[in-house]
Amino acid sequence: MWQDFIASFYFAVGITVPNILLLVFGLFLFRTGQIDGHFCHQAAQLMFRWALPALLFFSIVESQLNFLDQIPMLLAGTIAALILFILAEIVAYFFVNKPDRGIFVQGIYRGNTAIVGVAFCTNAYGAEGLSTGAIFTGTLTLLYNILAVITLSRSLNQGKKTAFFPVLMNIIKNPLIIAIVLAFTVRFLSFRLPESIAQGCHSVASLALPLALLCIGATFDVKSLLHKSDLALITSLLRVVISPAVAIAVGYLMGLDGVPFGVLILMHLTPVAAAAYVMVKAMGGNDVIIANIVGITTVVSMITASLWITLLHWYGLM
Repeated sequence: MWQDFIASFYFAVGITVPNILLLVFGLFLFRTGQIDGHFCHQAAQLMFRWALPALLFFSIVESQLNFLDQIPMLLAGTIAALILFILAEIVAYFFVNKPDRGIFVQGIYRGNTAIVGVAFCTNAYGAEGLSTGAIFTGTLTLLYNILAVITLSRSLNQGKKTAFFPVLMNIIKNPLIIAIVLAFTVRFLSFRLPESIAQGCHSVASLALPLALLCIGATFDVKSLLHKSDLALITSLLRVVISPAVAIAVGYLMGLDGVPFGVLILMHLTPVAAAAYVMVKAMGGNDVIIANIVGITTVVSMITASLWITLLHWYGLM
């Protein structure tokens, strides 16, 4: 078992350390005055409107996968996301200040499936894991973004009742959702972008992860981690424990096995998605809290992912 743990630990370190280095670099740039809050605000708008949508678009359009074969896994992922979302909303209603409820909820259910999740799946299962992880990301990201718009719209709409149509319009106009719907449409029509245009769009997409992590690192508030009651720390600890536990339970009860079950679990072992920071920043929420949640879970998931993978391997579930 100890050898399994060491192997799993190195596996997790190889995926998360590059992200941690970018976070630290962002903090360094901010502390040395090379970037500031205005830069992070502008960068968040760029990522939210262009870079992240482009990344999601091409991850779906260029994936070689069969959607129908993965319906049980996608259904399990949907059920797990909804369970986490509802549980988080209930807890937030009673224990979290209204402006921060949407941040808490995102921190519980929304994992970094597009980057860390796909990397986990590729390292675990090779090409099959890459394809399966891509279809999970492309499908579930749409749900994640719809839930994010709903919870953030409700929590940031202080002192007012949340109207249905404004929330619906926020969902319809969300660039990430538009990109996903457009990508599935392009796949359905078998349309192929000219190579020169695709190459230019790929360059924009490549900005998403490094730029997001730099800004998260720059916004990361180390002092707040010293407070035991800090919302970011509590949310992060709940994320790395509850999210994989729910995924394992749902997948097991639905009879998943093999690669689909492994992918479902690996996607829920990921830290909170950088896209959560981008959306909170763009919608005027507390970017410090969400940056801390992303930063903490990115570091902590290096350890917790190894522990979960070791236990699951020991019991023959992966």
